[in-house]
This record gives sequence, structure tokens and C-alpha cells, in this order.
Amino acid sequence: MAMAPDQQALPPGLENVFQQSYVSDLLSYPLDRLHKEPELLRVDAERISRQMQEVAVGHYRAFITAAESLQFITKEVASIDQHVESLIAEIPKLTAGCNEFMDSAQQILEKRKLNRTLLANHSTLLDLLEIPQLMDTCVRNGNYDEALDLEAFVAKLATMHMRLPVIQSLVADVRQNTQSLLAQLLQRLRSNIQVPECLRIIGYLRRLGVFHDIELRLQFLKCREAWLAGLLDDLDQGSPYMYLKSMTECHRVNIHDVVTQYRAIFSDDTSEPSDGGLLFSWATHRITCLLDTLRELLPKVTEGASLALILDLCMYCGVSLGRVGLDFRGLLPPIFESCVYDLFVRNLSIALQNFQLMLDSHRWVPLPSVRLSSRDSEDKNAPPQSLIEHPPLAVFVNGILAALNELRLCAPVSLSNRLALEFQKALCSVSDSLLRYSSTRILKDSEANLFMSSCRAYVEVASPYCVACFSRCYPSAITDTKASSDGLRKLVSSMPAENGSPARLRSVPGVVENIITTSANGN
Repeated sequence: MAMAPDQQALPPGLENVFQQSYVSDLLSYPLDRLHKEPELLRVDAERISRQMQEVAVGHYRAFITAAESLQFITKEVASIDQHVESLIAEIPKLTAGCNEFMDSAQQILEKRKLNRTLLANHSTLLDLLEIPQLMDTCVRNGNYDEALDLEAFVAKLATMHMRLPVIQSLVADVRQNTQSLLAQLLQRLRSNIQVPECLRIIGYLRRLGVFHDIELRLQFLKCREAWLAGLLDDLDQGSPYMYLKSMTECHRVNIHDVVTQYRAIFSDDTSEPSDGGLLFSWATHRITCLLDTLRELLPKVTEGASLALILDLCMYCGVSLGRVGLDFRGLLPPIFESCVYDLFVRNLSIALQNFQLMLDSHRWVPLPSVRLSSRDSEDKNAPPQSLIEHPPLAVFVNGILAALNELRLCAPVSLSNRLALEFQKALCSVSDSLLRYSSTRILKDSEANLFMSSCRAYVEVASPYCVACFSRCYPSAITDTKASSDGLRKLVSSMPAENGSPARLRSVPGVVENIITTSANGN
């Protein structure tokens, strides 16, 4: 029968299942059984005790072994407890070592990942790393388009991945190659190139983007200036005449080419309304250098024919450059006039010196007579043959003809009056020399007659002939022959004329030939 809830409650300490079952059985026993239960329990206890004794006696070895095992286990547990304490003390070190190992392993994993990525992209990275070497090869071989394409590709990479060290190194190497490319392009501009090549090189420089428009124009002119200066430095400067010829021709050809190239290259630029006069400044500089060189070297040219040829070349150069707006012919006359004037004055001085030397060393003795040919007498432009009797006058006339021969090929009209004045001074110097000779020398009668004959020949023949020759160069020039020999005329008029027939021609070795040759060249 079911028990009430208060009867089902068990006393404390009976939580064991067997105890609970025994208590349940006790509750179901009658009273008599309950009185017998203690005795029954005692009997069972004795029985169990005897059984235990029997079992203990029968299995005493197991008990001994169990006791020994218990003792051993107790000792081992104590030892284990000590080891556990040591282990607990070493656990932080183990933890730190494990953490360090994990960090190291993580780094190794990251490197392994990078290496795997590197291996997967090996060919691409190899191509990137070979860009500087490839660009250098392109620059050396003149493949500028390919080199600029590589430079643009690296610039794009730098924009996208500038933080990567490999890209930074790549950019640095390419920048060095770009400088080499720039230097090579500028060096090409310093060589002898034509308009198509100039256009191509300027296009490359624009792609590089190193210079602004004005800077690019300036660099172009600087390079062409260096090239032109190099050409001029290579000219042979041993002969001023040959150097001036080559220098003028070099300026004529190359300045025209540079101006043409400049206008062809930069004519389509609209970014700047004006180049600031760069081309004009450069052209002015080059023409100024040309004129300065003429001023420096023209005085060293001692032949009138050479001066005339250089003048023709300079005028032709001015005409050629005038087609590009650089006509400088108006600046040439002062330079050449100064040189012509100095050359003529120098030749007159040489003629006077030779005359004076001949006059001082001349011995007044009669010379052997010589017969004139009809051809010589019919030549109106030939020097008067009567001067052969008077060697000092013949030498002077020969020097005058030489000076006029140098002058006639390059005779500036603006110098007519100045040269006429110098010419008149030369005639006056001869007259003064003869007067001074007359007053300082003591001559015998025969020598005095020969000397006075020379004075009369100078007044009546040599001086008028020299003036006539000068007038062939400058017909409008005014030369006062009377004033130049007025004193000598008075000296001649004071002496009685020689009796007898007209003077016969006499031979002076080395003088007649010079006079005739010079006169023929002058005509």
C-alpha cells in the first residue's frame, strides 16, 4: 500500500540506496520481526566477520601486496606532487616559449606565403627587375621609343605601388637611365643633324617631360650653339684669311639651318605666346661673335684681294641670313673700311721706307742706256719709262702701284677722302725727303745734275702719274699735287735746265720688271 508523503521521508544519513532499501524493508516488518531483527543482525555480523577472517586468511598475500602498493603509491604521489609543483613553476617559461615559437612559426608562415607568392609571380617580377637593364640597352642602341615606353610604364607603377621597396628601387634605377637618355638626346642635338632628326629628338624630350616649353627651346639653342662652337673650334686657325673664309661660310650655312630648324620645331606651339626673344638673342649673339672675329682677324690679312674675297663672302652670308630676317650687311662697312684704310696706309709706309732706303744708298752716276720697244711706248697705262733713270723714284712708284693694286679690289667709296689725304701725305713725304736730301748732302756737279733731274722727274712725271693711278680707284677724290710738291717745284725751277737732247732710257735691273708687272696687274 502507498505510503504517506511524511512516511516516505528518510532520516538523515540514509541516502545510500542499500540503506534506503533496508529501511523500507524494516518499515514493512511486523513488530515481532522487528524484535528479532537485532539478533538477526548480530548473527549476520558474526557470519560476515568469520567470512572476512576466512577470506583474509586465504588472501593475506593480496592484502600485503595492497599495503605495499598503498605505501608505494603514497610515496609516488608525494614525488609526483613535487614534480607537479616544479611543473607548475616552469609552466610560465613553457608558455613564453610556446608563444615565441608561435610568433616564429607565424613569421615563417608569412615568409613561406611570400615565397609562394614570389614563386607564383616569378616571371612577372623578373620582367620588372629587368626593366632598367632593358631600358639601358634601348638607350645605348638608340631605341628611344622603347626606352620611353618603359619609363612611362615604371612611372605608372610608381603611382600605383610607390610604397613597395622593389618599386622604389626600380624607380631609382630607371631614373638613372632616364638621365642617361636625356644626356644622349642632348648630345644628339649637339651633332650635325637635319630638321627631321631635330623634330624626332624634341619629341622624345617632350615625352620625357623634363623641360617646360621655354626651357626646351633654350636647351635646343644651347645645344646647337655648342655644336656650332665646336665646328668653329675645329677650323684651322693657322692662316687668318683661310680661317675667316671657313668661319664665314660656317656661319652662313649653320645659322640659317638652326633658325630654320627652330621655326620648324616650335612653330606649332601655342602654350606660350612668345619665346621671350630666345631665337633673336641667340642669332644676335652669333652674329656679334662673327663681327668680333672679323674685327680681330681682318687686320692680320695683308692682301687686298683676300680682303675683297672675305667681304664678298660676308655679303653673301648677310644675303643668305636675310632670308630668315638676320641681314647684317649694314654692320660690315665700318669693319672693312678700317682694315682697308690700315692696309693702304701700311703699304704707303712701306713704299716710303723703301724709297728712303734707296735714296740714302743711291750713288748718283749715269746709268747705261736701254732702247724702248714700241709696245711699251704705246701703253698709256704703263709707268713712265723715264723713271728708270731714277731708281729711288722707280722704287717709290713701284710701292705706290703695289698699294693701289691692293686697294682697287676693295676700295670703299666712303674712304675716298681719307685715303686721298693719306696719299697726299705720302707724296708730301717724298717731296720733303728730296728737299731734306738736297739740304743735307754735298754733291758734285755731275751728281747734283742727276739729283736735280730726279727731282724734276718726280715733280713732272712720278707725282702726276701716281695721282692718275689713284684717280682710277677714286675718280672723284681730290688730290692737290701742286701743294704736295710746291717746295720741290721751287727747288727745280731755281736750277737751270740741262742742255742737249731728251734723256734716254737707262736700265735698272729688277726695277723695270716690277713696275711693268705691277702696272699690268693693276690694269
